[in-house]
Amino acid sequence: MDLLYSVNSPKDLKKLNTSQLKEYVNQARKFITETVSKNGGHLASNLGVAELVVAMHYVFNSPRDKFIFDVGHQCYVHKLITGRRDEFETLRQFGGISGFPKRSESVHDVFNTGHSSTSVSAALGMARASHIKDENYHVIACVGDGALSGGMLYEAMADAGHSKDRLVIIINDNEMAISKNVGAVSSHLSNLRTANFYNRIKNATQKTFKNSPGITSFLSRVKNSIKNLFLHDNMFESLGFRYFGPYDGNDLDKMIKILNHVKNIDDNCVIHVKTVKGKGYGPAEEKPALFHGMSPALNETENTSLGRSFSKVMGNQLSKLAKENSDIVAITAAMGQATGLDGFAKEFPNRFFDVGMAEEHAVTMAGGLATQGIVPVFAVYSSFLQRAYDQILHDICLQNLHVVFCIDRAGIVGEDGETHQGVYDIAFLRHMPNMTILAPSDYCELEAMLSYAVNEHKGPVAIRYPKTPVIESPHSLPIIFGKGEISQPGGDVLILSAGDMLGKAQEVRKILRQDRISAMLINLRFLKPLDMELILSNTVGKNVIVIMENAVFPGSVGESIITLLHANNINIPVIPFAFPDMPIPHGKTDELFEVFGLTPMQMTEEIKAFLPTKGTLI
Repeated sequence: MDLLYSVNSPKDLKKLNTSQLKEYVNQARKFITETVSKNGGHLASNLGVAELVVAMHYVFNSPRDKFIFDVGHQCYVHKLITGRRDEFETLRQFGGISGFPKRSESVHDVFNTGHSSTSVSAALGMARASHIKDENYHVIACVGDGALSGGMLYEAMADAGHSKDRLVIIINDNEMAISKNVGAVSSHLSNLRTANFYNRIKNATQKTFKNSPGITSFLSRVKNSIKNLFLHDNMFESLGFRYFGPYDGNDLDKMIKILNHVKNIDDNCVIHVKTVKGKGYGPAEEKPALFHGMSPALNETENTSLGRSFSKVMGNQLSKLAKENSDIVAITAAMGQATGLDGFAKEFPNRFFDVGMAEEHAVTMAGGLATQGIVPVFAVYSSFLQRAYDQILHDICLQNLHVVFCIDRAGIVGEDGETHQGVYDIAFLRHMPNMTILAPSDYCELEAMLSYAVNEHKGPVAIRYPKTPVIESPHSLPIIFGKGEISQPGGDVLILSAGDMLGKAQEVRKILRQDRISAMLINLRFLKPLDMELILSNTVGKNVIVIMENAVFPGSVGESIITLLHANNINIPVIPFAFPDMPIPHGKTDELFEVFGLTPMQMTEEIKAFLPTKGTLI
């Protein structure tokens, strides 16, 4: 019997016996591996939690009981159980199902996630709603141990620990986030894994003396002494939670048993489970970091580090600069390899800091370093930098500290979808005092900009670059503060290109030329400050001004340039090409550019609608 196709809802899962549940887990792992190998996605984390998620649905009653998956990388088995098996082949494809929990997709997805350390806050809100409305449902937050490095989670736990609103937190401990976990919390979990003797004593004692109030009262008074002897303090119990574990999270029978036990406890609980990331698929078990997020058709013989990318170019260039300048340090928030800093970490281990999933801390720590003459370079995805908005403004920009932000995955990132699209950084950084923003059009320009930002610039400076590869273009001018460059001359149209849009702008110029329309192309280089002199002096004689950027329009470079033109009484039609102010869905980057009218052909047709029938090209 193909059990995978017999389960279309949690109710169907509950009809299976234990041996059938285990076979369902095996079939689900195989199905997920086959789909992710075609579509890409988060493989290792989902394989690791298969038994745990099956047990959660077997014991609890979704959607009445609420499951919140922190980050959401581990939700694939949940999607299969909750009726999305037949759609699973569309995973991360445009118009298909998301790789993360999504409320609009299913009633079983009760909270959208995509960034770390948010689940306990959301879960506590739902638990309090249950109390207010007297609905008495269970709320379960499934948290990866990597997310324990995020400060927001402790804010929530500190609040929840003294709350009467019942909450269950499952710590999925696989010793990995994307990279190997770091920090004191990771060490604490390691201690807990080797110290479950205390829990065995506590449970046995409670069972033996449950009908002896006097002895129970005495044991309660000495509980902390016993705990300190065997557990050396348990931070979860210190925060007000009953702690259970650690348990083998890949032992389905054990997971069902402990969840059934906790289900009937009125206190807030933490269940600590140990899982194997990539469980059931040899290559993923052996190299969980490589198989954390897979590109389509990745297999055990492939390596995602092959080929040139902005991330690798940045990391290599920073290592070169660090050899010449001993004050340079690199910072990552659990993304060292993903942002290209793995080489730097090996070469300069004492000048490399992985702070875990704690972007806020990373930024303010960088500020502290900068006050002492160190040059901190924080490499971070655009979508994660927004988590540190206040710290960038309050701790860096207002003090005008020399911190370099290397903003990776800026612009559309594709299949990871709306929580990861890096299209907002320009909007929130442009309005911060003292901030300078650069955008390289290719790898050569990134190298030059990084050298400038580290060695010449003073004050906060951000360099934003995309995930997608680009073609190198010739550059004749050095990086000079606030200066762009004329990439190609022309008379009818003025095209102002920001960063990686230069390639598309060049294609537009070629298509226009076929219709005898001449276009001047300016590579802005600096998005803040803008090269006002270069822009304004080249508007003369133009029939239309075009602005291209890989970001949302509100708060964009285009919006700033329109204001600039209006302030200087320049009344030439302006076409800003950017993404709209709406969640940008998941899909291949080429598909998304086409959906939003940003392919070279689409932009050319819109430009031509503003032009006279013949251009100046002879």
